[in-house]
Amino acid sequence: MRVGVLTGGGDCPGLNAVIRAVTKSLIHHGQCEVIGIEDGFAGLMHEQPRVRPLTWRDVSGILHTGGTLLGTSNSANPLRDEATTQQVARNVAALGLDVLVVIGGDGTMSLAHGLHQRIGLPCVGVPKTIDNDIAFCERSFGFDTAVATATEGLRRMDSTAFSHHRVMIVETMGRHAGWIALESGLAAGADIILLPEIDFRLESVIERCRQRENDQRYTVICMGEGAKERGTDLTVRQVVQGSPDPVRLGGVAHVLRERLQPHLESEVRATVLGHLQRGGDPTPFDRVLATRFGHHAAQLLLQGVHGRMVTLQCGAITSVPMSDVAHVQRTIPLDDALLVTARDIGVCLGE
Repeated sequence: MRVGVLTGGGDCPGLNAVIRAVTKSLIHHGQCEVIGIEDGFAGLMHEQPRVRPLTWRDVSGILHTGGTLLGTSNSANPLRDEATTQQVARNVAALGLDVLVVIGGDGTMSLAHGLHQRIGLPCVGVPKTIDNDIAFCERSFGFDTAVATATEGLRRMDSTAFSHHRVMIVETMGRHAGWIALESGLAAGADIILLPEIDFRLESVIERCRQRENDQRYTVICMGEGAKERGTDLTVRQVVQGSPDPVRLGGVAHVLRERLQPHLESEVRATVLGHLQRGGDPTPFDRVLATRFGHHAAQLLLQGVHGRMVTLQCGAITSVPMSDVAHVQRTIPLDDALLVTARDIGVCLGE
């Protein structure tokens, strides 16, 4: 069996751990050849496909490293037109690929599902995103690392906010899901946490900042990039035409700074953590989770099971139909226990 492996979408700590686990599990089984597809789906979209063989030695020593040795792309769309899709089909046939392991987020799963429908390419998915927003998956690898990075950033902002008696706004990634903001905000002891799932009232944020001015004399605000004030639109940083996910969010922390400053005596500063959250070595938790995901993906292939995505549910590794994940995002339920906890310990959610 000849198996292709690619990483799609944004980079993420733990990708190399998955590649390693998939490759070693298949090679250990025997009678399997693993081919790495470079730069995500882009590697299959050119007249000359960009691929490399993956041997046991190629994937040794990469468990702890960040990024992806295969490269990735968050703009390559193999379904953008019929000519592109047929080029992918020709490359798959020329390479003799029997099945494709796709490691990515909901966008990548959607594209893989589409390829299966259009050209009959069997696929198995592995969920990847720091945003933790993949449907039917309670924890995706990369998320734990992103939360740890964001938490450290918030703690550093806390000390300088205290020293200068400022309001510090820290913006995290997450798109339309606030998991990173919520968990890192709680872990760092943020005073205000603003989430995409709950449109905030500016008056509520002002009131909490003024209370802090009178008492502790500084405030730390953690907000997701998809958060917005009631009655306003999302803050869009960029629109990438032709991309499966063209809208890039970012910069809402600076918008909030401008809105807050006229109402407060304290100086208000804003920091966007950005791609710091996607880089660096994965935490031990993410290394283990990514390894478990990669191993389970290999087991599905060896059993002849296709069209499913590996997932974590109730602490156990299982799988769900890839079609159930396509075009679906997992956001924070408004009755989530973490939201209840945040309210009960006095965190302002801007409500």
